[in-house]
Amino acid sequence: MAIKRCLTIQDYSCMGRCSLTVALPILSTCGVETVGLPTAVLSNHTAFENWTYTDLSKQMLQSVDMWEKYNHHFDCIYTGYLGNGQAKIVEEIIKKLKKEDTLVVIDPAFGDNGKLYSGFDQKHVDEIRSLLKHADIICPNVTETSFLLGVPYPGEEVDGITTQRMATALSQFGPSKIVVTGVKSEDDEVGCSIFDRKKKTLDYYFTEPLPGIYHGAGDSFASALTGCLLNGVSLNIAVKIAHDFVHKSMQQNINDGVDGILYGLEYEGQLRYLYQCIQKAKRNKNL
Repeated sequence: MAIKRCLTIQDYSCMGRCSLTVALPILSTCGVETVGLPTAVLSNHTAFENWTYTDLSKQMLQSVDMWEKYNHHFDCIYTGYLGNGQAKIVEEIIKKLKKEDTLVVIDPAFGDNGKLYSGFDQKHVDEIRSLLKHADIICPNVTETSFLLGVPYPGEEVDGITTQRMATALSQFGPSKIVVTGVKSEDDEVGCSIFDRKKKTLDYYFTEPLPGIYHGAGDSFASALTGCLLNGVSLNIAVKIAHDFVHKSMQQNINDGVDGILYGLEYEGQLRYLYQCIQKAKRNKNL
């Protein structure tokens, strides 16, 4: 099977593991040719007290225009953190590059813990919502789900009926598969809900919670999920692999005493685990 090519569109934060600095190595570990289109370059991510920011919106379209001249084909377009106004640019990019067989994965990446990230407002949420009509799969957390739907934040623990209603409502914007991350079970486990509109199924995957906050954990999850899917792994198994990869990386932070807020997940030591899980899943479709 030919190597898949994925275009990932998100910022490049030079210091602190998140966005492109995790997407590139994780997707490459999955055996995917990864083309990164930076939306901006930051000296470090915004959890640090200070940072520099260079907007690359103009360069984004120039790059895409060049790719069109060479007729480059992308098997997947995967978007992460976008700055204000950039969702409209990305929508134009998807229209230019998406083919019938192109998988589109969108990680909304605009909020957590019931709040929007600094610098975002309702206009940004509305623009991301408009972008969803181009998506096959989205992976919002509970906060992003509530903002996209315009409903009060329910907290991370949501029952099955509420989860299904929220996922069904999100699917009306376009995507047929919705993975909601950061969901808590009644037993205080943490994981994901997995909704497939076509199959009319709602599944869950949970593991024990780990203490701490880990900047870029959602980026690592979305990147691993995308890499699994491009290897032909089923959605449910892809979610399990991606979640366990993030969980193991968190445990590595704890073992090494590394600040997850500033420096993100210590995922590097778990890349071999991710690769082995994908190879095993490819050998056994019923894993």
